[in-house]
Amino acid sequence: MKRKGLTRRAFLATASATLGAAAIPPVGFPQELGAPRRAYGERSPFEKSVRFFPESITPASSYSKTPLQDLFGIITPSALHYEVHHSGVPEIDPRRHEIMIHGLVERPLIFTMEDFHRLPSVSRIHFLECAGNSGGEQIGRPAANPQRSHGLLSCSEWTGVPLRTLLEETELKPGATWIVAEGADAGRLARSIPLEKALDDVLVAYGQNGEALRPEQGYPVRLVVPGWEGNVNIKWLGRVQVVDQPYMTSYETGHYTDLMPDGKARQFTFVMEAKSVITRPAGGQELSGPGFYEITGLAWSGRGRITKAEVSTDGGKSWQDAQLNEPILPKAVTRFRFPWWWDGEETSLQSRCTDETGYLQPTREELVAVRGLNATDHYNGIKVWYVHKDGKVSHE
Repeated sequence: MKRKGLTRRAFLATASATLGAAAIPPVGFPQELGAPRRAYGERSPFEKSVRFFPESITPASSYSKTPLQDLFGIITPSALHYEVHHSGVPEIDPRRHEIMIHGLVERPLIFTMEDFHRLPSVSRIHFLECAGNSGGEQIGRPAANPQRSHGLLSCSEWTGVPLRTLLEETELKPGATWIVAEGADAGRLARSIPLEKALDDVLVAYGQNGEALRPEQGYPVRLVVPGWEGNVNIKWLGRVQVVDQPYMTSYETGHYTDLMPDGKARQFTFVMEAKSVITRPAGGQELSGPGFYEITGLAWSGRGRITKAEVSTDGGKSWQDAQLNEPILPKAVTRFRFPWWWDGEETSLQSRCTDETGYLQPTREELVAVRGLNATDHYNGIKVWYVHKDGKVSHE
């Protein structure tokens, strides 16, 4: 059957010919001098993407979500990075802030921010994801757009000092197997982290996307624990204690555990498993009519690199490989793209990904069969968007 409308090749050819034929500035080109310089760069007033803030009677203990559907590439602008805080955002003077490392060490040390800036640093791109991201999807309450469904995810370039460098300076004692990292916020949020992970790839970060951390992201210094649930990435870091066992803090006993169908709870479910979401076309968007569209989205895994992303345009009956855009980095977001011709009929769009360990992103049904509906943290099921005949895309 002959397709109506433009093919991708015809669309590009027509656009090129139109540009080549233009002899005068198109309508809308400015004819007057522009605005003067500004001290700090801001977006165009025509760009309106913002974080989503839920209604809360306790704003000091709340969160915001990243508008994933509005972003390009893999880096989240610092101002749009999601946030979760339990005791509000503290105002910390970096000239007075200190980080203490003590416990099962031969040489307890205190580092100032000046010390950190003098130490050898590294920069790495990693995602952060709250354990509760997409939790409503598990219990059958799908969200209306990518920001609402998956917006507790962001990806940044982080700059700082490997925690290993600091711990080695303290000379660890025999029996040291865990650390307890504590924030300097009012709630003193603390999490236990195995020493093996602390000596692997954890960063004590003071930079994000080329500048100092934003206050909501832990200014002046935070932990970045690549691939692990967001709550262990302690913000406003004030203390690291080396210990011989996990300390069973409230955020690893009363919270961030997964209640299973048999009544037992999974604890220390650190790693965020392979997950993906289509961001365009997606819920809340509208297709202008039958024709060519590029499906694009994000895939990530706390276990390493993404090796494959697949897209289904027929309700999951068949799957086709999508293109993975470079760079493809471990424990970072990877963007995928897939060319699609929409025939104007009702359908649904889905994505799934595979990481370098061979783990394949599951369906919601597969997860519920194992985990039940008692807990909503660490959900990574396949997200479905429905395309209707009028071109509107929705979550139902």
